[in-house]
Amino acid sequence: MQTIIGMKMKDNIIEVQNLTKVYKLYRRNADRLRDAMHLLSGDKVTRRHALDGVSFSVPKGQTVGIIGMNGSGKSTLLKLITGVLTPTAGSVDVRGHVSALLELGAGFNMEYNGIDNVYLNGMMNGFSEEEIKARLQDILDFADIGEYVYQPVKTYSSGMFVRLAFAVAINIDPEILIVDEALSVGDVFFQAKCYHKFEEFRKAGKTILFVSHDLSGIMRYCDRVIVLHEGTVRGDGTPKEMIDLYKQILVGLSPEDALTGKIRERGDAANVNPQLLSYGDGAAKITAFSVEDAQGRRVESVEKGASFTVRMRVEILKDIAAPVFAFTIRNIRGEEITGTNTMVENAYREPVKAGEVKEITFTQNMTLQGGAYLISFGVTGFEQNEFKVYHRLYDALTLSVVSEKNTVGYFDMMSSVAVITPTTECRQ
Repeated sequence: MQTIIGMKMKDNIIEVQNLTKVYKLYRRNADRLRDAMHLLSGDKVTRRHALDGVSFSVPKGQTVGIIGMNGSGKSTLLKLITGVLTPTAGSVDVRGHVSALLELGAGFNMEYNGIDNVYLNGMMNGFSEEEIKARLQDILDFADIGEYVYQPVKTYSSGMFVRLAFAVAINIDPEILIVDEALSVGDVFFQAKCYHKFEEFRKAGKTILFVSHDLSGIMRYCDRVIVLHEGTVRGDGTPKEMIDLYKQILVGLSPEDALTGKIRERGDAANVNPQLLSYGDGAAKITAFSVEDAQGRRVESVEKGASFTVRMRVEILKDIAAPVFAFTIRNIRGEEITGTNTMVENAYREPVKAGEVKEITFTQNMTLQGGAYLISFGVTGFEQNEFKVYHRLYDALTLSVVSEKNTVGYFDMMSSVAVITPTTECRQ
């Protein structure tokens, strides 16, 4: 699964080779000065690798997501690519004009008003005053913060700030757009506006590096995803594969274990995935799973509006204080659409003993739009406030939803519609 792309190609717009960034941590502020004067012994300095030998290439026009846990080196990587930081070792070769939206406040002077900061930020990105002036109205229209643009940015809310920062970043016509999580600050309407702009950029052949914890956004907009963990690249591939890898890292599996976590599970139905992703610590095992219709028959498709049951059988291998049984439904692009578990439903919070077998059913009406979906199963829990994954099966089953009509979005709200001609009194 892991594919580190490092060879130089003429159509690559970004080349990162063996990139390393080491930070020195001091016990006292005075030690920083002594170290600068070469008067500090080595045992008084702690060296931390924020990045360690990172290599990859980005072809022109590709949208690349970068995901990883907090502290994995994502923001440091973007700062090195944009030139905000200098690498300790390795190299970065960027062959195009970059516009970056990093953490809140980067590239802005808090004492200046919005207009002044537009000019400041634009000139920092290599544009002349005349070029910025030509783009100013587009920037102000996109930011849509009204008269606040004439006030010092230190008086802005975080939402207003990110509106202006993003408006500047996308309206200076970059070849490469770099965004670091900042979109999560804006309101939902502004986020929708920004993602629409993302689509415009992609269609125009722009290159985008996108760091976000919004896995649905990563899945929806990225052509490729890189997983960073503890300062190194642990995976580089399709969004679906890398998000699965990242989820395993989140629950405590080492990336090495996660990368080898694919096993072949066989079932007797055509909709069972022969290469589903299976992992966990072994305290429980999901031994059977199915989708059934209202008559209890195992099915591979469900008609929209009909009742259906998701069933799973679990063998308990070790004593568990309070297992949580769950299922989720994803679309074929890997985006999680819906799901539930016994804890959310307040359906089962009892201890189980090794050797027990539990059968769990979730029954509901189908409201998803017609199409193909993937069902995942899980047994998890908490031990001394620590989240545990006992067993998970990702994308275990395919499910087809049959529908005569599809409305907007993922779900049908099953609306009852009435169109009437009002009386004269109603019109008035």
